[in-house]
Amino acid sequence: MITQKEVEDIICRLFKQAVIKLPDDVKEALTDAYQGEYQEIARLNLKAIIDNIKAAEDLNIPLCQDTGLPIVFVKLGQVDVENLYQGIRKGVERATREIPLRPNVVDPLTRENTGTNTGKGIPQIDIELIDQEFIEFTVFPKGFGSENNNALKMALPGEGVEGIKKFVLETVVAAGGKPCPPIIVGVGIGGSSDLALKLAKKALLRDVGASHPEERIAALEEEILDLINNTGIGPMGLGGKTTALDVKIELADTHTAGLPIGVCIQCWAGRHASAVLKPKND
Repeated sequence: MITQKEVEDIICRLFKQAVIKLPDDVKEALTDAYQGEYQEIARLNLKAIIDNIKAAEDLNIPLCQDTGLPIVFVKLGQVDVENLYQGIRKGVERATREIPLRPNVVDPLTRENTGTNTGKGIPQIDIELIDQEFIEFTVFPKGFGSENNNALKMALPGEGVEGIKKFVLETVVAAGGKPCPPIIVGVGIGGSSDLALKLAKKALLRDVGASHPEERIAALEEEILDLINNTGIGPMGLGGKTTALDVKIELADTHTAGLPIGVCIQCWAGRHASAVLKPKND
């Protein structure tokens, strides 16, 4: 049996890890961008980002004042677990107090803040059933400077791959410097409207620099990345060769009459952390 307290502990620990220390793949991509940049203003912005990352680790504090909306992806195996929901919720509340996280969660109409980063439907929890004997948790604190620039298009099938490329590029250009580039772009293709956006968000959990296992999708990721970086938007929207660190695509089959396209933009602070929890031997 996995206890509620074990779930609470691991969620709290993962949020602390996520908001303070970026994954190595993201840090390496930012360093590569800095070393390959030729415009002075772009180099200055990238250097400031890299210094910010180091300072957060050295001081053991969150690397951004926006510690995000708490999103938790759960791969749930064949295990007995005590009140998974409350374990996750209590873990978020504890992380908010102990790290601390900025209390970001409000009623959408009254704007009243809950003060705990929990509320109606929050933390946002996505559960995927797996045929294993463990639970895998991935926390994804999503900042809204980038989230506010997400987009969905219910395209017609005839728009095809060219329509997908056009919509992603238009979305990034419209966002400009608002999502604090260099960004990571998640693209979800297929399914229904809500699934397309969920796929786009889950795509952001893949390692920066790791291509999609399907060659046709990997080629499309690379082509869209080149299109984005040729815009010249650059770090913080002030010009440069690196507007995006990577493009990640996930897809699902869809209805014969549709071509849903979801775009989820992540700022340079691609924060997420994962861990596996297994039942203790009796």
